[in-house]
Amino acid sequence: MLTLTFLGVGSAFAKRNFQSNALVEAWSKSPDRQAAPDDTLLIDFGGTGPLALHQLKNIEGFSYLNQGGAIFYPAIQRIFITHQHSDHIGGLEELGTISAYIYKDPVTHEGFKPQMLIHPKLLERLWTQSLSGAMGARDGGLASIDNFFNVQPVYTPGEGQPDKFTLLDRYTFTTFPTDHIKVQEKYDWPSFGLFVTDETSGESVFYSGDTRYEPAAYIEMLNKSKIIFHEVQLEDQEKPVHALLSQLKTLPESIRKKTWLYHYGDRWDDGMYDNIAQQFAGFARPHQRYMLFE
Repeated sequence: MLTLTFLGVGSAFAKRNFQSNALVEAWSKSPDRQAAPDDTLLIDFGGTGPLALHQLKNIEGFSYLNQGGAIFYPAIQRIFITHQHSDHIGGLEELGTISAYIYKDPVTHEGFKPQMLIHPKLLERLWTQSLSGAMGARDGGLASIDNFFNVQPVYTPGEGQPDKFTLLDRYTFTTFPTDHIKVQEKYDWPSFGLFVTDETSGESVFYSGDTRYEPAAYIEMLNKSKIIFHEVQLEDQEKPVHALLSQLKTLPESIRKKTWLYHYGDRWDDGMYDNIAQQFAGFARPHQRYMLFE
């Protein structure tokens, strides 16, 4: 069984619903028959991620994240990074440093290091441009990203190896580039989504990551998926860097009806969007566990 729970579903500057990060849990049985999942994967961990996780640990079914009222960070075994905007990586300093300095092995005295799954083009930028300013020095010397994370590069299919990763030897995750920010040429600023396949049933799930509206690039994945999680910007804007709601409404009904919208702003419930549940699967909600594969 594979489940997904959004830590938050808000856009970068939303003040409600936290920022859009997600917790994927792999279960050999089910949440009803296990105290904790067999494997866990965060999809991003932004600036509001620690507070969102702090609240999630107190909800029934997520107590394995709680250790004496604090977040038990070693319960987070892996993290996949879609891109380096702060609403997607701003919580990595806390996750990495607490894991390294607080949760040390009593025998080896080595800190806990979650696996970081990341595209090589993004890896260097993440450390040199975003994390090293705070994490690059420690008492007595310098540090590298390898002091905090077990880094596993993941390429997109056709680029290099490895081009996928798995949970429980059953759920296969492949990445694809997204057209989020363009400096000069399309895809020249690294940003990625995820396509997840259950190798037992053959079913698939699509997770867009941050992207402009670009269905032609991934229509095959949308058609194949049983569930779609797609980012959305509610208000129209000239030259957007996110998928506009008005654009997503042009997708075929067969796709819209299985699409959960996330990464939305604070006005989602002011009455203007009450018909979303009739046009799409609905607005994804924070701290709600979604069943991906049984």
